[in-house]
Amino acid sequence: MATKQERYTYRKERTKKKLAAAGLNRPRLSVYRSLNYLYASVIDDATGKVVVSAATSSKDLEGKFKASGKSIEAAGVLGEYIAKKAMEKGVKEVCFDRGARIYHGRVKALAEAARKAGLKF
Repeated sequence: MATKQERYTYRKERTKKKLAAAGLNRPRLSVYRSLNYLYASVIDDATGKVVVSAATSSKDLEGKFKASGKSIEAAGVLGEYIAKKAMEKGVKEVCFDRGARIYHGRVKALAEAARKAGLKF
């Protein structure tokens, strides 16, 4: 039987393969959720460069949410911020890369806030 860590690794690899197989010619919004913070970055895989990145620990978002950087409220603020920055750089459509994380809680809040701000998935 596979351990929890092995299942996580399998899920992560499966997600990367699906995104690559889809062959989408648009950047991806990659989300990483740590224990204390949430990180989001828009990556252009064609050039291999990061277009925009932000985290709930960044100074630009300091004071914009009441709770800690690991709250759902902070995830919503980060989603709006990353969407606005991506739109400024000319990115309007992305594919959502949640890694091996389940679409629930903070990850879901970030995605919904980015959609409301105008980013298309």
